[in-house]
Amino acid sequence: MQHELSAGPLLNEEGVLSEAGYAKSLVKTYDRSAIKGGKFRIKEWDYYLIYNGRFGVALTIDDNSYMGLISASFLDFEARTEKTVSPMFWFPMGNTDFPSTSRNGDVQKTLKNAGASFTHESDGRHLKCHLDRFGGETPFDCDLLLTGEPKDTMVIATPFHEQKTAFYYNQKIIGMHASGTVSCLGKTLSFDPADSFGLLDWGRGVWTHDNTWYWGAGQGVVDGRVVGFNLGYGFGDVTAASENMIFVDGVAHKLDRLTFNIPQKDGKDDFMSPWTFTSSDGRFETAFAPVLDRCAYTNVGPLLSDQHQVFGHMDGTLTLDDGAKIELKHFLCFAEKVHNKW
Repeated sequence: MQHELSAGPLLNEEGVLSEAGYAKSLVKTYDRSAIKGGKFRIKEWDYYLIYNGRFGVALTIDDNSYMGLISASFLDFEARTEKTVSPMFWFPMGNTDFPSTSRNGDVQKTLKNAGASFTHESDGRHLKCHLDRFGGETPFDCDLLLTGEPKDTMVIATPFHEQKTAFYYNQKIIGMHASGTVSCLGKTLSFDPADSFGLLDWGRGVWTHDNTWYWGAGQGVVDGRVVGFNLGYGFGDVTAASENMIFVDGVAHKLDRLTFNIPQKDGKDDFMSPWTFTSSDGRFETAFAPVLDRCAYTNVGPLLSDQHQVFGHMDGTLTLDDGAKIELKHFLCFAEKVHNKW
C-alpha cells in the first residue's frame, strides 16, 4: 500500500509524526520548535548534486546539532576519479538557520577557510561554494544556477519503530537544468543547461543512532524528454509508502518496493561489479555498470560513517503509470549504500 500524505503539521503535540506516507510536494509543515526527540539528535541538511555525462559537483551544508559541515566534491566520470573536502564545525545546535521549507528561505555558512550559500533568486536556485584548499594548495570555487524546477517532487515522511519522537522528512527535487562554472584541481569547467542537471536532497528529522540506507537517483534526457528517478529504502518504518518514483518532464509516476542487488565477493559488497535493480511491481527492471565509487569511512568513538556512493550507467526498462515504457541506455546515475552511527 502507498499512502499519500494530507496537508497539515508534520508533528503532533507530543512531537510524534502526525502521518506517515509520501507526497509530491511538501504538504506537511516542518517546525523545528515542535521536535521533542532531543536537541542533540536533530539533523538538517541541503545536498545538491549537479552533473552531466563528463563531470559533476556535489555540495552540502549540514547541521546535525552536535556537528555540522560544508562539503564539496568534484566528480570526473571520464577519468573515474573524485575529490571531496568537508570542513566541519562543532555544536551549531540549529544556528545554521535552515529554512523550514525548500520553496523559499536561504542557507549559508562561513568558516575560516570555506564558505557556501544556497539562495533563491528570481531565475532559480543559486549555489556558491569556496574552499581555500581543495587538493594541495589549490582552491575550489563554483557558481551554479538551477532552473526549471519540476511540477512534482518526491516527499516522504518516515517514522522509526525504536523511538516515537524520531522521524525523517525528506524531499528530492530531480531534473533541474544546471548552468555555471566550477574551478578546481587546476581547471575551470562549465555546465550547459542542455545536458547538465541538478537535484536537491532536502532533509529534516530526528534519527535513531544506527541506520543503513540505500538511495539512488538519476536525471538526463531520453528521446527529447527530461527523465529522472528516485529510489530508496533501508531505514525507518516504510510500511506506509516507499520513496520510489519516476519523473518524466516533471510529472511523477509512483512505484512500489524496489531492491538494489549489489553483488557479493568474499562475503562483502562488491560495489564496482555490475548490479541489478528490480521492483515488486515489475516497473523498474535495470542493470547498472559502475564507473566510480565515491567512498568514505570514519570511525571515531560512538560515531561511524561507511559511505559508498557509486556512479555508473544504467540500462533497462521503466514503466510509467499509464503503461508506457521508457528505455534507458547508458543512462548516468548513482546508487549508494551508507551505514551511519551518528
